[in-house]
Amino acid sequence: MPRRHLPVTQDLFASIASPPSPAGNVRLGDGAVVLKAFAADEVPALLECVREIAAAAPFRHLITPGGYRMSVAMTNCGQVGWVSDRSGYRYDARDPESGRPWPVMPELFQQLARRASAAAGFTNAVHDCCLINRYEPGSRLSLHQDKDERDPATPIVSVSMGVPATFLFGGLQRSDRPQRVLVGSGDVAVWGGPSRLAYHGVAPLREADHPLTGAHRINLTFRHAL
Repeated sequence: MPRRHLPVTQDLFASIASPPSPAGNVRLGDGAVVLKAFAADEVPALLECVREIAAAAPFRHLITPGGYRMSVAMTNCGQVGWVSDRSGYRYDARDPESGRPWPVMPELFQQLARRASAAAGFTNAVHDCCLINRYEPGSRLSLHQDKDERDPATPIVSVSMGVPATFLFGGLQRSDRPQRVLVGSGDVAVWGGPSRLAYHGVAPLREADHPLTGAHRINLTFRHAL
């Protein structure tokens, strides 16, 4: 998640082509790929799981340590959840709003994360938490690294559902100009190995309508935090 809420600049969204592979997948770098339509058939079932999780741990707009309200609403499932407030960013085994453990990660989620990791060349990957983000028109995720996890050897798996978005994937320095890749419902991005700490984000979501999510985009991000 972002280390701080950063302003959007023209350079941030400068276009760099991402060549597709023969299979239609998009290679982002060494150990990083977008698997096009990898989870397309599972989206309805995945969204039903999200609804059940959100019923127990509702979506909320977290506050950054700097006092900014994140434009993306989020919740979690798994052994721990990622949270943020004025005291800092951290993983917590309990939902700070309810004091209860986060909902158990559905088996469907775990299977998908394992299959996507293997398809990207990472075998035996185990993820212990899933961050669930809900985007509305105008929501964005500034360029950031996922580096709060204790096990950086496990790849990040990111599943897009609903309204399409522009995924930004840069290098190991914030100043590296990111690639722009349109991700649709069912696309899965995986990055690990040399690309595990690459800066990445999401451009402001455009207004659109999806038959399953309306104006929203739902994103699942699997990590190994503990």
